[in-house]
Amino acid sequence: MKAIARIIERITHGMHLLGGFFLIAMMVVTLFDVFTRGLFTITDGAVDWTILGGIEMVKYSLLFTVLFILPHSVSRSQVIVDLFTERLSSKAKNRLEAVYILCFGLMGVGMSYGFYHLVEEAAMSYETTQDLLIPLTYFYAVACFATAMLAVSAVAYTSRLLFCGKAES
Repeated sequence: MKAIARIIERITHGMHLLGGFFLIAMMVVTLFDVFTRGLFTITDGAVDWTILGGIEMVKYSLLFTVLFILPHSVSRSQVIVDLFTERLSSKAKNRLEAVYILCFGLMGVGMSYGFYHLVEEAAMSYETTQDLLIPLTYFYAVACFATAMLAVSAVAYTSRLLFCGKAES
């Protein structure tokens, strides 16, 4: 079980780092797009360095940032209100946290299921992004993987909570 938990931890950590890369890429594209649109306005259209598909790049970078960071953060970034749980035993607190994290896993399963069907639909209709004409099957497949990893990570953390006591992060 510990070996599987380590593998999941490494995969989700790599996804977390990749999510950080997408966040930085989103900021760079946004700043460059604002700069080039300002330059276009100042020069009355003489200098046109605007980015084709900049909005799409930001949109999909935001999607991947959120989906890649969630699996690693599901067991680390939960807000716990001690006001409601301070009188509970540690075992009861672990069970309550396990139920809460398991709900994240169920959300991941549902999202993964939805993205899986979107992959099939986009493949059948040859659907592409509007500006860059990239097939949407790629984006949906990556999103399906990321949400499946959210489910796997949440289930692994829940099982550690229930069977091993307080899970180490």
